[in-house]
Formats: sequence, C-alpha cells, structure tokens
Amino acid sequence: MDASSDAQRPHLICDCLVQIFTFLGEEDLIIASSVCQDWHEAAETPWLWRRLCLRRWSFCNFAAMGGEPGAFSWKRYFLRRCHLDTKMTTGRSGGYTCKSLRGHAGKVVGLAYLQGASVHLPHLWNTCATVCSASTDGTVRAWNIQTGQLLWCSPVQSPFTEVVCDEKREVVITADSTGLVKTWQGQTGQELASFSTSSPHCALLQYDINDSWFLTVGTSQGSVCTLADSNLTKRSSVKVCDTFKVNILLVSPDRKYIIAGTKDNDDLSPKAICTDSLTSPAEDEDPLCQCLPVTGCRAAVFIPTQPARVAVIHHSLRSQVLSVLDISIKKTRYKSEIQMQQVESFALSLSTRSQEILLEAKDSNCLVLAAGQELQVCSLKGALLATFKDHALPISSICVDSFRVLTASRDLSLRVLTWRNDREGGLTLESRYHLLGGSHTMSSGFTHVACDYSSIVASAEGKDGRDVLKAYSFTS
Repeated sequence: MDASSDAQRPHLICDCLVQIFTFLGEEDLIIASSVCQDWHEAAETPWLWRRLCLRRWSFCNFAAMGGEPGAFSWKRYFLRRCHLDTKMTTGRSGGYTCKSLRGHAGKVVGLAYLQGASVHLPHLWNTCATVCSASTDGTVRAWNIQTGQLLWCSPVQSPFTEVVCDEKREVVITADSTGLVKTWQGQTGQELASFSTSSPHCALLQYDINDSWFLTVGTSQGSVCTLADSNLTKRSSVKVCDTFKVNILLVSPDRKYIIAGTKDNDDLSPKAICTDSLTSPAEDEDPLCQCLPVTGCRAAVFIPTQPARVAVIHHSLRSQVLSVLDISIKKTRYKSEIQMQQVESFALSLSTRSQEILLEAKDSNCLVLAAGQELQVCSLKGALLATFKDHALPISSICVDSFRVLTASRDLSLRVLTWRNDREGGLTLESRYHLLGGSHTMSSGFTHVACDYSSIVASAEGKDGRDVLKAYSFTS
C-alpha cells in the first residue's frame, strides 16, 4: 500500500462509518460517539443529526435559531427540541412555570401571540414570547409571558370586542364596541391608524397578498369591508348577509378567496368572494362571489395543505352535516365565475345539540371539532378517528398545531393532547394531561386559549368581572 492510500484511509473509514450510522437512532449514535476517536468524528457529522431532525419533525428552520455562527449545531438542536417535546408531552411539575397575568378590569374578549416560537420557527433559545390581550375595560395590553411583565397598555377607550396580531410586522389590530378599528405598534403600543365601521360587532381577518397588507372586517350590518396598508385605506365594501352580523370570516391558503357568512340564520349560505374583488375592485364590475351550496352554517375552516378546500359544518334536516368543498374559478371568453365542487359530505355523530361548534384542521386529511364536552377527530372522508370526553363542563376554545391540540373548558382546566403516527391506524391523537387554572371560588372557567411551540396562554373568567391570563411556559 503506497503513501497516498494511507492518506486516504481515514477519510474512507469516516465515510463508511457515517453510512453505517444512518441506521442508528439518537441514543445509539450518542453511545457510538464514545467508542473511539474515529467513531466520535463520524457520529458528530452534522448531516446525521440534520437527518434525524427532519425525520422526526416535518419542519426545522435551523437558520432561525440566531446567535453567533457555530454556537449551535444540529445535534444540540435535536437534543434540546426532544427535551422540550418531552416536557410538553408529560406536563410534569417542574417542567413548566405558570404565571398569572393580572391587570384587566373587565372581560378578556381575545388574546393572540405578537411574538412567539411558532411551530414552523421554533426559537428554542428565545424565551421572550409576547401575548396581547384585549378587554371590555377598554384597554389592550402586551405581556412578556415568561416573566409575567406588562410591557405596555393602551389608553382607556370604548370596550374592545376583538383583537388579532400580525406577528410578521409586529402589529396589533383591535375593534371596539363603536366599530372603531385600530392598529398598534407591537413593541411600544403606539397607535398607528384607525378606521370607523360604525358597527358594534366586528370580525377581523388580516392577510397578505404578494407582500401587500390587507384587513377584511365583517360587520353587524352583514357586510365585509376591506382595508389596505398601515393607514387602513378603504378598498371595498361588499354585502354578504342583510341584517345579520358576519361572524364567519376565513381566507384560503392560496389567498384567492374569502369565506364570509353568519351563524345566526339557518336559511342563509356563506359566500366565497374572490380576494381581487375586495382588494382591487373594478368600478364597473360586481364582486366575483358565489354562495356555498349549504345553509345554516355552524363552523367552517380551510384545509391548510390545500389551495382552496373548505370544510363546513351545517344543518341538514335534523342532523349536523360536514361538507368538504373545493373552490375554483372558471374563466370563459366573456366572464369568470366561482365554482364549487363537493369532495365529501357526511353526517356528524355529535352527542350534544350545542349551538357552539369549534372546528380546526390539522392537515389534508384530519379535522378536529369540539361541541359541548366532547372533542372529536375525524378524517375528511367521515371516519371517526378519536373521541375524547376529558372535561366536566363544555369546551370553550381549542387550539390546534402540528404538535398538539389544546382544549380550554368552563371547568377551569386545559387539556393537552399530542399527535402521534400509529403504524396501523395512521395519525391519531393521544390525551396527555390537565393544566389547572386556579380556584372555582375566584374564576368561572377558561374562555380563550392560544399557544406557540413552547408556551400556552389562556384567559380565566373572574367572578369579580376581572379576567386573568394564565401563562404556562415550558423550559428547554
């Protein structure tokens, strides 16, 4: 063997070991790294740990971790995220901290993350999540949920009815009981712009189209008003349901359609409206819209992995039916029209006649719905995948992401359930543990819940009229 062969031999050994180590899991890989110097170098190969990360989690944005170059590695990312997953899955005492965020003198009408660790951008080293809450006391507040610190509070005004956050631009959007819509700078709480709808009820929907910012507002007069840019410049107003408030307002994943409708009339159908008709309306043309072929809509959600597939729960005879529809545009030489194609339709087996039904979508073939005390997981073809009755009182709010499902209940508890892939049954949901919200002598139950990758925030209704936020932070 010549000298050149000897020089190449260590590289050949390392390459062969790396290929062999692709068959190992993380525990065996860690053990292998302590055998000898050659095995250690092979087992520390970033490609191996990146491969483990992508096999375990569908999305890993390592570039979003921040810090100095070389400060973090795929191995450290994998081990720390596994550690965090374990804490969130078990919910043991000591694995998380709980802060009570007090300050509101009224009912919390909504809360949203302004800055957090999303499922797609899990900043495992960033512990500065910020949540905004709006209240009937006429204030919107921003909180650091790890420390419990109040970051800013708006001046007192008319009672708020709705709040949403644009996390990308760090903007808070609110609506109050007079129909005044406002935007606030997320870092400072400075008011940026306002627009009056003269509506005591407003549903807010913020979205981007080709990096342009839009806000569509559903009113109690049955119309949707679309505003643009930070100045809240009015672009259009379209009638949806005369004399009934718009309380169903969704945008499709491809940003081509808005679904707008009401839950307050069993004879009315939601409408699909082309977003171009709202954001760039033509003066001499009617809005491009079409009624969905269902009436008595109780809940609706777009399927996140499809361009424009919507699931709708509605009345049919004396039962609740879930219909799945694909929305598209048919163009001819002289006109364009919105078309609906029914993909599936099936009766739901709900054991309650509750008027309030909560509906969320997990992926292209999984829906989560809650009614009364019952939580169900079903496929888009109608197969009932799982049923849970963990709460003693009705479920008031749910939150669904790719890792878990949260249910908030009037029994003053949160239930944490996690997704797992079963080799025989496919995707399924597993009930894990309760998070308790305090004393029933002080509170009447949870009303809202939200989460990011490493924390959970919920609002507890105070019996003295002063709601409190409960923030649970899982340490990584």
